[in-house]
Amino acid sequence: MLLLVVAFIGGVFTVLSPCILPVVPFVFARSDQPFVTGRLPLLIGLGGTFALLTGLGAAGLEGAARLSEYGRYVALALFAVFGAALLFPALATRLAQPLTTLADRFVARSGGSGGSYGSDRSDGSSTQGTAAQVGPALLLGAATGLLWAPCAGPILGLILTGAVRHGVTWQTWAALGAYAAGAACSLAIVASLGKRAMDALKRSLGVGEHLRRALGVLVLVTVGAIASGVDTRVLAHLPGSPTEALENRLTGQLNANATAAAASVVTVRQARQSPKASSLRVSTSAAAVPPAAALPVEGTLPSLDGASAWLNSAPLAPQDLRGKVVVVNFWTYSCINCLRTLPYLKTWAQRYQNDGLVVIGVHTPEFGFEHDAGNVKRALADLGIRYPVAIDNDYRVWNAFGNAYWPAFYIVDAQGRVRYHHFGEGDYGQAERAIRQLLAENGHSTDAHAAHVVQASGAQAPADPADTGSGETYLGYREGRGFASPQALQPDSTASYTLPANLPLNAWALDGRWNIGAESAVPAAPQAGVAYRFHARDLHLVLAPAPDGKPVRFRITIDGAAPGDAHGADVAADGTGVVTGARLYQLVRQSGAIGDRIFEIRFLDAGARVYTFTFG
Repeated sequence: MLLLVVAFIGGVFTVLSPCILPVVPFVFARSDQPFVTGRLPLLIGLGGTFALLTGLGAAGLEGAARLSEYGRYVALALFAVFGAALLFPALATRLAQPLTTLADRFVARSGGSGGSYGSDRSDGSSTQGTAAQVGPALLLGAATGLLWAPCAGPILGLILTGAVRHGVTWQTWAALGAYAAGAACSLAIVASLGKRAMDALKRSLGVGEHLRRALGVLVLVTVGAIASGVDTRVLAHLPGSPTEALENRLTGQLNANATAAAASVVTVRQARQSPKASSLRVSTSAAAVPPAAALPVEGTLPSLDGASAWLNSAPLAPQDLRGKVVVVNFWTYSCINCLRTLPYLKTWAQRYQNDGLVVIGVHTPEFGFEHDAGNVKRALADLGIRYPVAIDNDYRVWNAFGNAYWPAFYIVDAQGRVRYHHFGEGDYGQAERAIRQLLAENGHSTDAHAAHVVQASGAQAPADPADTGSGETYLGYREGRGFASPQALQPDSTASYTLPANLPLNAWALDGRWNIGAESAVPAAPQAGVAYRFHARDLHLVLAPAPDGKPVRFRITIDGAAPGDAHGADVAADGTGVVTGARLYQLVRQSGAIGDRIFEIRFLDAGARVYTFTFG
């Protein structure tokens, strides 16, 4: 229920977002119509179409993106006719005549009188029938929904993230419906204010017909702007929604509730298949946990039978782990937050292995290439992971724990009881104290072990959160945001793109020939590039070679020059590097003062898959 409330509030906030601007003229142009038969059907059509197409896209249906793209062309054509009808009253009369005739025939066949659908005015003219009003309003609303692409702020992003991780369920549809309803309510207020303003102008200045024509011109100009991509270029230079901080607080509250729900799932050992509200990569603690001196019993260790395979070990079950203290870590190998927890997990596994500690990694994938057990096996070798790892491609172990985060870990005592959990990075000292306490409860003294500082390098080094002003950014259209190329994004098709003259902070753009898919963007020709304006010490990019496995060469620049000493672990000082496997690549590691920088990567060969930027 809380998710629906938060989704509705997120929809209401869209009226303050720059992304709503392209559709406002279409809503405003209908503000002179009666609410029940004119404005309300338009808003219902808008919200319904948006929720339907967004849900189909989140479900990963191949035709959803093309349906949306072709629908945009139809919608633009429809609004071009609508704008012309406002500009030329004679055209409006001709267009309305077929609908009026159809309504009259329906009334006649049903045995009613035309008066139920239309009434005569004192001047002898006939008002348009109710059916003839509602139909066009619904149609225009559906067209507006096809043109509306709201900014994927924290709340909408949370809904779509949950859908991608767990599949589209009734909760997804309900949340999208609530989001659309919230947006419709805010737009209803805009239309109502517009109606009052128009009525006032008509009364005071007597410019009703001129105002109608002006609205027609506005609609036609907006159609031209959207068709030519001018709206995208303008929006790329506007600041984001001023409500994003409030949205983050709301999603934080929702995540806290999901955390409590996850704990209750573990407590009663329910292997629930229904998804949580969200599945997120987190870099800080998602919930407060008690100190190691007073560890509560949170439940019992769920079954691990859902794993499709095991690496570094034979399959393990809860009964096999009795008498051991167990750390169960949920991770995925291309997640930067997960990678930064590995030095601690590996240290604990080695430091306390003779005292009865077992560390188990549960690899639950995000991207398609992470489902490949061969890729995971290579990652374990590269990362030096020797403890058991369960392959959880079907999310069955994830759901058994009621988990919702990457990374997350649960600490289980020798009796098989969950005694501690932590979501995200950080609080490693507290977690190690919990491990030592549970080992002591099991009769193993750990006083001889020095809890020295864990050393980490490369992408596994701790982030610099105090000076990180950029967040994870996906390049696939399913979760992508911040796209700033002058051209409109063409999903699932090869198109040419160029870089804008000015790239805003935390925006990205393409240059050259690209094919943008749901999960990743793929350079379709040599020398294609990606640019990103960021603010952080480190920049990482999740990359994969072409499907045939052939390496792809690349070169990076920072503010137009080779990175030099600012190069990351996977690139040389001159900016050259090679994509040899599907994983996270550290491309920038700066020292000294951190400022806004423009990063660019240019692929010397075609075929690489570019998934997501992460920072630290």
